[in-house]
Amino acid sequence: MAITQISTLPQQFKQDLQQDYGQQLAGLTSIPLDTSQYAPSVAAQDPLQTQAASLAGSGVGAYQPYLTQAATQGTQAIGTMAGVSPYISAAAGLTGTGAGTGAGSISSYMSPYQSQVMDASLAEFDRQAAMRQQGISDAAVGVGGYGGGRHGVLEAEYQTQSDKNRNLLHQQMLNQGYGIGQQARQQDLMNQLTLGGAQAGLAQGQMGLGQYQQGLASLTPQLAGADIGTLSQIGGVQQQQSQNVLDAQAQANQMAAMEPYQRMGVYGQGVAQLGQLPGSVSTTQTADPTALQTALGWTSVLGGIMNPNLGQTKV
Repeated sequence: MAITQISTLPQQFKQDLQQDYGQQLAGLTSIPLDTSQYAPSVAAQDPLQTQAASLAGSGVGAYQPYLTQAATQGTQAIGTMAGVSPYISAAAGLTGTGAGTGAGSISSYMSPYQSQVMDASLAEFDRQAAMRQQGISDAAVGVGGYGGGRHGVLEAEYQTQSDKNRNLLHQQMLNQGYGIGQQARQQDLMNQLTLGGAQAGLAQGQMGLGQYQQGLASLTPQLAGADIGTLSQIGGVQQQQSQNVLDAQAQANQMAAMEPYQRMGVYGQGVAQLGQLPGSVSTTQTADPTALQTALGWTSVLGGIMNPNLGQTKV
């Protein structure tokens, strides 16, 4: 029995495409990718963030000088306020009647020359009184009545009045000296109170300066914190923008690196869509000829050889 096989192959251009795709795919995948070109990266700190960090570091304890100054002012205020007490005590000592002759009495404020002034004034008064009395005597002598009763009455009346006047002058000078002493004492009282108030005002001023320094100590970190916050916020925006640029660049690098693979994928899909036409093999079986068929076949062949015109029709 005879067996016949017939092979059917795909079109040649399809075979060429498949072979080309396989060669390119092998060549492409044999080269390792440089993943460092699109590896994740972190943007560096923005200069504003660096400035904020520097400001935060240098601002630590920046309030301390103000607190130290505030403490100094407070100590000074305490010392100054302690100086108020002597003035208050001195003023308290001047609130009585001022009697007596000790310190704080009215007499202590009277002029030390008052007695001399009074003695001189009384002496002058006595001299003037003696002159007027002599005038009375001289007048009596002139009229011939010296030593008489009328002369005696006039001298007695004059002496009485003169003594009254002298006593009145003395009392006036005493009252005047007392009034001056009393005014001086009252003025001293006011002066002591004024000085005490000024001392207290100075202490309050020093305390106010201490509070001002304390306020600066509180304000300094607040202002620094606001600056740090602003710098950090703006610096963060700038850093995010830098990060976006790095991410975009990494993405672009990755796209560039993967482009040959994407192109190869499209190429492979195109080749696949052309269809796969595998070769086919068909087998035909033919029965062996019989002896008679073989003999007849050989007879025909030999006849043809011996007589080439066998089987031809003559015209």
